[in-house]
Amino acid sequence: MALDSKQLIAFLQEYNELTIIDTPLDIYLEIPQLAYIEVKKPDSKALLFTRPICKKSGKEFDIPVLMNVFGSHKRLELLINKPIPKIAHSLQSLLHLSPPKCVKQIFHKLKELYALRSVFPKYIKKKGLCQEIIKTRNLNLFDLPILTTWELDGGAFITMGQVYTQSLDGTQKNLGMYRLQVYDETHLGLHWQIHKDSQHFFHEYKKANKKMPVSIALGGDPLYIWCGQAPLPLGIFELMLYGFIRGKKPVLCPCITNPLFVPYDVDIVIEGWVDTTQMRDEGPFGDHTGFYTPIEPYPVLEVSAITMRQKPIFPATIVGKPPLEDKYMGYLTERVFLPLLQTTAHGLLDYHMPENGVFHNLIFAKIKPEYPSHSKQIMHAFWGVGQMSFVKHAIFTDENVSDLQDYQAFGSYVLHRFSPQSLLITEGICDALDHSSPDFAHGGKLGVEAITPVDKPNFYALTDKALWEHIGAIFSQAVGLKQYFTHTPNPICIISVDKKSNLLNATKETIQAFENLHNHLSIIIFVDSHKNQLDNPYMLTWRIVNNIDAKRDILITQNLVFVDATDKGKIDGHLREWPLDTNCNAQVIETLRQKGLLKGIDEAFLERFGILH
Repeated sequence: MALDSKQLIAFLQEYNELTIIDTPLDIYLEIPQLAYIEVKKPDSKALLFTRPICKKSGKEFDIPVLMNVFGSHKRLELLINKPIPKIAHSLQSLLHLSPPKCVKQIFHKLKELYALRSVFPKYIKKKGLCQEIIKTRNLNLFDLPILTTWELDGGAFITMGQVYTQSLDGTQKNLGMYRLQVYDETHLGLHWQIHKDSQHFFHEYKKANKKMPVSIALGGDPLYIWCGQAPLPLGIFELMLYGFIRGKKPVLCPCITNPLFVPYDVDIVIEGWVDTTQMRDEGPFGDHTGFYTPIEPYPVLEVSAITMRQKPIFPATIVGKPPLEDKYMGYLTERVFLPLLQTTAHGLLDYHMPENGVFHNLIFAKIKPEYPSHSKQIMHAFWGVGQMSFVKHAIFTDENVSDLQDYQAFGSYVLHRFSPQSLLITEGICDALDHSSPDFAHGGKLGVEAITPVDKPNFYALTDKALWEHIGAIFSQAVGLKQYFTHTPNPICIISVDKKSNLLNATKETIQAFENLHNHLSIIIFVDSHKNQLDNPYMLTWRIVNNIDAKRDILITQNLVFVDATDKGKIDGHLREWPLDTNCNAQVIETLRQKGLLKGIDEAFLERFGILH
């Protein structure tokens, strides 16, 4: 069931999954921040903004903005239109394709091979639906309702663009999903990071001293954009995955001013060329980590054509603090690619990426250990394979653990099997968006093996009040504390601090004072008092896994593990800029409230997800 944008609107309406907003709203902050709040609601809808405006220029757009298309499990399942486990099973069968041994198996294998008939795209020579309107002169990106999400963003950004590129010889094609900053009427910043396929192609063109063709498609079947962020091996065109899932060949038409092809049924296409000798500062941008990423040089696309359908729809997404639309897109990726990951990690049964771990910062894995250090072997496998190599913190359990998504049960299981000796701290590549590592794209990694039950017969947890009487007396920077999982032999004690000095370089006397409490303490995590609510474990988890570098910020003593999850600076040896959080504008939120667009959103909701601070 392939859907173009117009069919998608009708489809979402049919299932009561779309809210149409006819109130004029600004592309600067108002539209994206309303969508930001909407997706966090348990009954969130896709949003169609029919009257986007730009208050700064006075412009009214005749192109509606569509957001939050993937923003619920229900919509995800409706859009995929087949059971997600079935997709994973089909991929697993393909990966384990073996010679048939009987007539029954022959027919079964033929059926599996027949399913591949739709994998390879169909290339047509005629114009596509996306080329009903063609402009090659007087081009102006500001004619499109491109959103500015956050106050400190470097400008407006396209956030749901399908970025099409190809290798210098044209034999390899790629579809990626990268943010795209609008510099002026005809120039876009291309934020493809150092590990991305498009970056590899870029270096081919640069070495040959040739301009690189790039086309950006917007709209069409939502599955196009999901395929763009799928972690496929280098050289495999992401639209092959589209054909595999849909059971229908993607149809591609030629671009007007460069040699690339794009899906014929998308809404808008921005064509252009990249001068590989030119770079330009891009950012800052409030990204999916929930922090602003810094200004850095990236390639620039010079637009050569803008084509579109007669009545296009402009798709956009919003990133920032979780939960957001990428939660559901990531869930689909997680489920579909489990079989592929299992081919390189023998013994892996399942894995899960919690949404508040923003994917690369935290992963849970269930394995079937068969020999000593089996879990550590799989940790290293994770850190050496594709996008899994960006994972910073991984917790491994055996097959007896319950559902990896039952966080209370999982946490209890892990903490009954935790010991300082079960930790593996190493280093490797990090996501280019990671801010806590001392160096760009390189930093510490933590693996936790939670398989063997621990015996601590003399351990018993104190109440928060009783424990505070000790901590407050021995650690002057402490402001308050709260414990979690006190029913386990390894409770987690979160201590909020007013940081004055490096926390892990405490005096021997202070460390010994903590050690003297080892029958009541196990894991101590420091957080900044002015940025964290100790009774909000969801946002605490988000902050902690974002803010630590395992090699620098974890101290293991005889009985205790200390973790410094505060903001870092020169006193910590961190010389890179520490970023600000992505926070909504209070005035914008109040304006949306006055327009009746935030019904049911109270202060508790805003606090729970750290929306304003």
